[in-house]
Amino acid sequence: MGRENTISKIMDAICDSGRHYRDSIPMIASENILSPLVREACNSDLHGRYAEGLPGKRYYQGCEDFDTIESIGIETAKRVFNCNFANIQSTSGTNSNLGALKALTKPGQTIMAVSTADGGHISHAQMGAVGMRGLNLTTYPWDEDRMEPDIDQSINLIRETKPNLALFGQSVFLFPTPLQELSDAAHEVNAKVMYDGAHVLGLIAGNQFQDPLNEGADVMTGSSHKTFPGPQGGFLLSNSEDIKFQKKLNNGIFPGVCSSYHLHHVAGKTVALSEFEEFGEQYAIDIISNAKALAESLAEEGFDVIAEDRGYTASHQVLTRHGQIDSGAGRDAAALLEKSGIITNMNMLPGDTKAMSPSGLRLGTPEITRLGMSNDDMKDIAKFYSRALIRKDDPKLIKNDIKEFKSNFQTVKYCFQSDLAYPGL
Repeated sequence: MGRENTISKIMDAICDSGRHYRDSIPMIASENILSPLVREACNSDLHGRYAEGLPGKRYYQGCEDFDTIESIGIETAKRVFNCNFANIQSTSGTNSNLGALKALTKPGQTIMAVSTADGGHISHAQMGAVGMRGLNLTTYPWDEDRMEPDIDQSINLIRETKPNLALFGQSVFLFPTPLQELSDAAHEVNAKVMYDGAHVLGLIAGNQFQDPLNEGADVMTGSSHKTFPGPQGGFLLSNSEDIKFQKKLNNGIFPGVCSSYHLHHVAGKTVALSEFEEFGEQYAIDIISNAKALAESLAEEGFDVIAEDRGYTASHQVLTRHGQIDSGAGRDAAALLEKSGIITNMNMLPGDTKAMSPSGLRLGTPEITRLGMSNDDMKDIAKFYSRALIRKDDPKLIKNDIKEFKSNFQTVKYCFQSDLAYPGL
């Protein structure tokens, strides 16, 4: 009976989570929702299989069918990302970063990256993949007004520091990186250039953000489950035609940081890549359009939206400040919003130093866009934010209104098969 109760609790919690997201407005910038066909691929017999190596060069028998899947995925990724090399095996964006760092650096060498305080990802820090690789870290000077590395100061620091690797890209990512200028400086000192596109990979593939591999990046990593709407996993991409360099990148993933690499997720990525070829550009356009509309609507409601002078955002993200630096106002706002039916996350903003008590929120539009919301719906969402955080309406009343609002958005769009109901259950 005890075991039955445990299983019952687990299954109930899974269903409860699905209902929670189904009836709420999901706005975490690093999340997305799967299409029915991608879910089918992920929920297949492949989930428990192994295929170490590359197509045609396996350590296990029984991989012929998976070779077909991965080969299609690699070629499709090359087309989607307009590149010469693609590894689709990694199990996350951080896993991709670890594999790239193994291929591009040696312990004790120097790396430059955006600091976590300025929006860099934790894998770019000593607490994450950079530290695990044993690298010495120097961070770029930051332009708070433009929310990007200070170009002139960063170029001077690159020339002075002479890093082995210059890493660009962030977790808080409002605008394209001035990559060409910075890459030129890095290459002057014989540094490799790596671009972490985890958050913006779908926007890049949809030709709506920037083109890192043609702006100086030797390698681009990314997640397959944020603005790129696939299953949990990652990509490792390059324009290099050097076979030895490509081999180093492949070896960085396997045997570097992966053994089994979740074959069901690779199959799901391959389906997602095929769907993105058909629908991705319009999806990327709509994600950014909704983010801009959301930012403008929130500002009209009286919220302090970051980067007003630059038009708030050119990506899927919107940042809002809710109190004094390090006040925890962002944490409190996120908790109140969840009670009201909006799911998002607290986030450090320029000036904040305490990750668990920041002043801001990071809002994202990938999932709500994929469920069919448009610019006019962003105005309604901004009003819900205002009711919760400015007017201080009863969260239960707001939550009921949001449930009714969300009932109109229960079908996944931008995919081949969209006749199935919301897949949270």
